[in-house]
Amino acid sequence: MTKLVVSPQQTFISCALFSLIWPQEPTNAAGVPTLKEMTVRANSRELIGSADSANEGTVLKQQLDLRTVYRPGELLETVPGLVVTQHSGEGKANQYFLRGFNLDHGTDLRITVDGMLVNERSHGHGQGWSDTNFLIPELISSIQYMKGPYYAEQGDFSSAGAASLGYVNTLPKGIASYGLGEQGFMRGLVAKSRKAGGGNILYALELLTKDGPWIKHEDFKKFNAVLRYSQNNGPTKFNVTAMGYGGKWNSTDQIPLRAVASGLIPRLGAVDPSDGGKSHRFSLSGALEHAGRFGKTQLNLYTIHTSTALFSNFTYFLDDPVNGDQFSQFDKRFQSAMNFSQAWTNKIGVFEVENTVGVQFQNDIIDNGLLSTKQRQTLSTTRKDHINQNSIGIYYQNSVQWLEKFRSVAGVRSDFYWFDVSSNLSANSGNRYDSMTNPKLSLIFGPWQQTEFYFNYGGGFHSNDARGTTSTIDPKSGDPIQPVNPLVRSIGYEVGARTAIVPGLQASVALFRLDMASELLFVGDAGTTEPTRPSKREGFEVALFYKPNDWLTVDVDYALARARFSGSDPAGNHIPGAIRGVGKLAVTVDDVGPFFGNLQIRYFGKRPLIEDNSVQSDHIVTLNGQIGYKISKNVRMTLQGFNLLNTHAHTIDYYYTSRLPGEPAAGVSDVHFHPIENRSLRVSWIANF
Repeated sequence: MTKLVVSPQQTFISCALFSLIWPQEPTNAAGVPTLKEMTVRANSRELIGSADSANEGTVLKQQLDLRTVYRPGELLETVPGLVVTQHSGEGKANQYFLRGFNLDHGTDLRITVDGMLVNERSHGHGQGWSDTNFLIPELISSIQYMKGPYYAEQGDFSSAGAASLGYVNTLPKGIASYGLGEQGFMRGLVAKSRKAGGGNILYALELLTKDGPWIKHEDFKKFNAVLRYSQNNGPTKFNVTAMGYGGKWNSTDQIPLRAVASGLIPRLGAVDPSDGGKSHRFSLSGALEHAGRFGKTQLNLYTIHTSTALFSNFTYFLDDPVNGDQFSQFDKRFQSAMNFSQAWTNKIGVFEVENTVGVQFQNDIIDNGLLSTKQRQTLSTTRKDHINQNSIGIYYQNSVQWLEKFRSVAGVRSDFYWFDVSSNLSANSGNRYDSMTNPKLSLIFGPWQQTEFYFNYGGGFHSNDARGTTSTIDPKSGDPIQPVNPLVRSIGYEVGARTAIVPGLQASVALFRLDMASELLFVGDAGTTEPTRPSKREGFEVALFYKPNDWLTVDVDYALARARFSGSDPAGNHIPGAIRGVGKLAVTVDDVGPFFGNLQIRYFGKRPLIEDNSVQSDHIVTLNGQIGYKISKNVRMTLQGFNLLNTHAHTIDYYYTSRLPGEPAAGVSDVHFHPIENRSLRVSWIANF
């Protein structure tokens, strides 16, 4: 049979639908199955002939190693159109913006690390909580991304997109790194791999402290540890990995604009300096891949224990003028999952067909709650819940090359969810079940003159918080409420093109539309996400990757989206926090004698902060960069700079009601913002051994 050569962007075998297909043994060439030969390309964006859409791609390790990031989650900004920011300083999960969404902490962006889902469903602070502080950047092998609900392998939280991060099995040399910087920054890392038996052992340990520029120091302290055993030879490959992370910090939550304007607090101050948090994450995972007579089998198993405790005060003295409005959200869980897929090839008439079937199972056993606190001491309990949440996703895809210049990728996915909630309020306890089936279809035309065209359609979904599916009484006010739908459908459409007609340049453009049956929106005065009205997004993305020679890389992307609630409402139809425009430019030089470095410019556009668009955020332009010097073959030094323009912009803005001391009991509606960190420098020494 004809070999289909794919780049590493396609981690799963593409598929197509609506035909009954029985597995056959793949054709062998010299005794080797020809099912999906993998080719690693020098240019990670070189996807002509293998991509299923204009929006997918892979960022490889050599690109990630030269990025300048203030915190690990910002590595995801290598995904075109994605902005990663923060509204509460270190320790807390990042804020994500993509395709016209304010995704809060991960509501519709599915993030996985070595196959483990990072998004936490029914989390105490908000649905889809995605904390990436456990990442060690030096160990990330690649980031594979895809956007829109067009991919059958991607399930919950993937309507806007999905990003899959992988860890390396081995390092070419050991790494010993030590960094010092302004704002109390200090970081140490030791990582190495070595042969053991028939495989390799990889270990890493990271320690980090940071205060930030704040009046009340963040005093952020964290540790990360990784231990992996892998075998990567022969038809059967596997790895077993243990990870551990722990962190604690003082929060730098958003502050009201009027408090700074009046001089009540400085720009880097806090209304309630006792806010803070702590978290830990421990995981054990295993992955197996086998290529045999009947195709390719992949199995991923993992279990994760996480614990998070957050102390926040967003409204200050609005609800409790005596003790203040600080509250604690805690979440403890055991998450266990299995992902299995089987890929094979066969023929229908004269057409060669590639097939994949998959099963994904996940169980979450969760204890979370909401407490009223003062100075991190509990005053009362608003709610406590024990949740047992289970899901099974099954999918089928097939890919057919109908003509020399036309192929299709189609699939279907069905998801089944069970919710069991035991609440301290019996009226909010209960059981719910829901299921959803979504079709997927991609049509690929070309290539002509190294240019390919795509049409994509698909349905997706996000789950809602299990507590919302069974609650009938507001735990704070006692008012009756209606339970929410467990699963919320999304429908996406996209047309796009990708070209490599200009030597050294990879370019893609996509026009998309995404309809959501219910928007998940962050509610500032409640400190969580809530389901709201249906919504619609339309927009386009352009991405350029230019590598004119071996030492220079230019990476540019720009995206523009129009986000609106569907229907008509007197309050207005703008979606608070929805990103409009975002643009990024990264210029990287390497191997210019002993020097290397990069410069990154990011434009983060205006967002409406209220439904009638009468209040908006400002846009933000930031500049980060680094320069490095190779002292010897195994020793180098880097100087990194953050917010080099020393702008006093806001990393995020919200508009809601709060009350400061001496203000009316009803409070004041105002912009609440988190200031960007002042300009800072970090120096690191890296030795290989």
